[in-house]
Amino acid sequence: MLPQDQIDELKGMYSGLGSIAEAGVQYILIPNLMLPKGCSPERVDALLCPTNRGDGYASRLFFAQRVAGPKVLNWNANGVRIGDRNWHAFSYRIGASAKRLAQMISSHLTALQ
Repeated sequence: MLPQDQIDELKGMYSGLGSIAEAGVQYILIPNLMLPKGCSPERVDALLCPTNRGDGYASRLFFAQRVAGPKVLNWNANGVRIGDRNWHAFSYRIGASAKRLAQMISSHLTALQ
């Protein structure tokens, strides 16, 4: 179970926030997430996995489609099926200081700048 105060914080930041529980992992669905300037698309549905799901990453931010941006990224998770949808994620490890859910999202998004 994710901390309610952190979920409430995200609800204040992102409209339509939801969750998906699958295979013992709780994900946070962020519809229509605004991406950093220079990204295409500008908005995309995103799915935060704030815990290690067995793929070697402490957390991951999945996207409903691959995002093009100023940097070339290693999209090493493609078509990952979660909650009856396909998701994509690039290889990126956030710093240990990103302990709150909002910090995790922000840290993952910095890789797109």
